[in-house]
Amino acid sequence: MRMRNPSHPGEIIREDCLEPLGLTVTAAAKGLGVTRKALSDLLNGHSGVSPEMAIRLEKAGWGTADTWLRIQMTRNLWEARRRAGRIKVKKFESTAA
Repeated sequence: MRMRNPSHPGEIIREDCLEPLGLTVTAAAKGLGVTRKALSDLLNGHSGVSPEMAIRLEKAGWGTADTWLRIQMTRNLWEARRRAGRIKVKKFESTAA
């Protein structure tokens, strides 16, 4: 069964990582070693979790890099499936007997 509209990782980071600690975007960005804009773009769904960001989140104690990348991939696949009708592909038939 396919998941409907899986959460963007940025939503999870905001709700499960920043809010419980009372961290501002500025303070969290500084702690993660990224710009405020980079973190803001992620939190607002304008960018995704890169492998480097996943490692930063892991080092901050917010889950594993593998988990963050799986969450991001689930979201990416869900978005691609929403556009699947516009993807035109020729099906190749097997020539093996």
